[in-house]
Amino acid sequence: MKPTPSQTIGPFYGFALPFPGGGDLATGGITVQGYVYDGDGVPVPDALLEFWQAGPSGDLRGRPGSLRRDPVTGAVIGRHGLDFTGFGRVPTDADGRYGLRTLMPGNGYISVCVFARGLLHHLFTRVYFDRDAAFLDTVPPERRETLLAVPEREDFYRFDIHLQGEKETVFLDFG
Repeated sequence: MKPTPSQTIGPFYGFALPFPGGGDLATGGITVQGYVYDGDGVPVPDALLEFWQAGPSGDLRGRPGSLRRDPVTGAVIGRHGLDFTGFGRVPTDADGRYGLRTLMPGNGYISVCVFARGLLHHLFTRVYFDRDAAFLDTVPPERRETLLAVPEREDFYRFDIHLQGEKETVFLDFG
């Protein structure tokens, strides 16, 4: 029996989680890219990030059924590129980097779930694009920057995730 994602902490098995086009929610929108770092500031090469977001109108209902499968093997071959699901799943590469191509969320943030080795439970955080977002007022001022995407050029943002340490990203507790 093959292990399932909930039976592992990581590194993750390629057959179970990442899929082709997992970070390509939409074209012609924005790109969010960054690195996942461990407590020593070393990039994590085998983390997995899941993203949920609202569409540009702020609607949280994503459309199902955008994944395409090979009609012969049943293997996932990618998205069809027409429906915006609001969901993406991206592994970090050998350098600890990830990338997400999507639309600007109408509610101002993208939710992120982080899976990585050494984490007994996944972590939740958010990527904010507007430093005036009301939620950020609930975060201590010295920690707000860890939730803000940094614009690098038009429609291109950087958002690094630090699992521990001095630059630790703010993680949210929904428990």
